[in-house]
Amino acid sequence: MKHKSTIGNLPVYKPGKPVEEVKKELGLSEVIKLASNENPYGSSALVKDAIQAELANLSIYPDGSAGELTADLAVHLGVRDDQIIFGAGSDEIIALIARAFLVPGDETIMADQTFSVYKSNADIEGAVSIEVPLVNGTHDLEGMLSKVSSKTKIIWVCNPNNPTGTIITEKELISFMDRVPSDVMVVLDEAYYEFVTDESYPETIPMLEKYNNLVILRTFSKIYGLASLRIGYGIASSEVISLINQVREPFNTTRFGQVAARAALQDQDFVKDCRDKNRQGVTYLQSEFDRLGLHYFPSQGNFILVQIGRPAAEMFDILLRQGIIIRSGFQVYPDYIRVSVGTPEQNQAFIKALEHALTPERSEV
Repeated sequence: MKHKSTIGNLPVYKPGKPVEEVKKELGLSEVIKLASNENPYGSSALVKDAIQAELANLSIYPDGSAGELTADLAVHLGVRDDQIIFGAGSDEIIALIARAFLVPGDETIMADQTFSVYKSNADIEGAVSIEVPLVNGTHDLEGMLSKVSSKTKIIWVCNPNNPTGTIITEKELISFMDRVPSDVMVVLDEAYYEFVTDESYPETIPMLEKYNNLVILRTFSKIYGLASLRIGYGIASSEVISLINQVREPFNTTRFGQVAARAALQDQDFVKDCRDKNRQGVTYLQSEFDRLGLHYFPSQGNFILVQIGRPAAEMFDILLRQGIIIRSGFQVYPDYIRVSVGTPEQNQAFIKALEHALTPERSEV
């Protein structure tokens, strides 16, 4: 079969290994998954009630425009309804942006170690991806600016960055946006926005008034705990949202996703509680890494990238045999693993397994 030439060598995205698969493969009764940056505290009780009530409508198509959810979210964010678009996770918004704006030969700029979906979608559209090395795990905004050319269409900035968890500050972002040409789109991926506690982190929604070329991505998959329902969103000028909507498939989000997201928005106490618990988990893990003499990138997300001094794939297998699933496979950081922040009990179990794995005479047990 003749396929699109741009996808011939495209790598397939590999999600975190499923818990049930690990249990079956290794004969384990208990497995802790700390690989996909999921919320270990689940979702608000209001979400479960909303889904239960929606079961009566299984045979009815969802609202293609997600009108009620759009209205609720617009009030929550302080924007207009026509500035919001929803997708099956923010991943779909990334794909829609690439579909709407990139053509073969265009250039798009991103970090050399960031969310892989930016590059894969650019590749699909035949665009050229220019990858700028991170500096101490953080986006090099000056370096990205230096790569802007007449062919540049989109710059992708993940903040906090996945997998390093580092952030760029409001001052840095404003300086950057002031110098990006107005015809170059800046996509600011804020999937982990709600976890951030650093006061220097940018409040980007007000920036939309000044920068017509800014698109902000957020999601209900992370702190809201709705990963299985696949619902993310983009915020931008009405003109940009209208263009992205032109390439969006109808009914791209489900009834369950929409009602769950509406319910989740109503429980900001749950969000705050999860943020507080996550910060406690980050503090615990980072203090344990300090004790073990391991380098890590200080994180503002719900995950930490830590250097373990041996091939990450090897450490993945050792931890897997102890019933701990983490993430490896970061090209720029081959001896680092990314661990999601779990409950206190899960974090302690991970540290115990990691310490066991780092002991040379015991790591092969």
